[in-house]
Amino acid sequence: MSLVINITTPEGIVLAADSRQSYRNQRGAARIGSDNASKLFKINERIAIAATGLAFLPENGMMKNISKYIEQFKKSEDTEKMTVKEVAEKIHKYFGNIYKVEEQIKAITSQFERDVTLNGGKIITTEVKNNIVIVQVQDKNGKTGVINAMLEPLNFLLAGFNKNYESHEVYTCRIPGEIEIKRNSKEPGKEYGASWEGQNDVASRIVLGFDGRIGNIKFVQESAQKYGQEEINKQLRNLEYAIQWGTMTLQDAIDFSALIIKTTSAIQRFSDGIVADPGAIPGVGGPVDVAIIVPDKGFTWIKKKELVVEDDCKESTKSI
Repeated sequence: MSLVINITTPEGIVLAADSRQSYRNQRGAARIGSDNASKLFKINERIAIAATGLAFLPENGMMKNISKYIEQFKKSEDTEKMTVKEVAEKIHKYFGNIYKVEEQIKAITSQFERDVTLNGGKIITTEVKNNIVIVQVQDKNGKTGVINAMLEPLNFLLAGFNKNYESHEVYTCRIPGEIEIKRNSKEPGKEYGASWEGQNDVASRIVLGFDGRIGNIKFVQESAQKYGQEEINKQLRNLEYAIQWGTMTLQDAIDFSALIIKTTSAIQRFSDGIVADPGAIPGVGGPVDVAIIVPDKGFTWIKKKELVVEDDCKESTKSI
């Protein structure tokens, strides 16, 4: 699933991403495919994008890495004259056409059918609500039940400056889903801050004081019914750390981004979900790539993976 982070400060914009590429095999088991995947990309000197979620999408019957699609997008569009919003809209439309919701639903249903049939049961009905595939099944004894699975999303965090660096904006693009603006230098109170996409439970716990799965707890559900979800959210936000994003230096923003990603990777190493929602894919890991965008220099890589050759023979000699 991965984790990508943006921090926008008065000195510039920071984007960071991990390098783990995970997937589910034909038996539905979570697998780590690579710790060397690229998820952070330069669109032009003013704008960059980070991807999380699906690692591959089909093209002509073959699976292709998201990075290849990003390169195709850059070649198909003249992004140099676009605003940040225009790039976000183009990205959303481009990948929306490739994602093919019906094929994703078919893949999930096929997996359910294999598992249910293997145990002597059968699928009765299938429907989709709010990006969740809901399947009614019947076991070999005739007992019915329901199993759910969320459509695996493809999400983007896009940040950058508009022409001549006169303003900056940050957007999330969710597929399936919508575009949402997160930062806007022209809107007071929304100029600076942090945003993240992907497996963000650790980031949310550290900064906000809780993660979204708190809604799985019974007394929180009961409180929401009594007081309303808006009031519950308001009260919970009192746990948020008071971080002065508007005075944060660029170096501090770089350090903070890397810290959150590395901490998430470390926690996933020792945990397997939470008691209220057990089972989780350790989807964050590998090197952390970091890039900045500043008005005087544009896009700059601070840290980026490089291709290397490991000297296995030398290592073996050392260990003898």
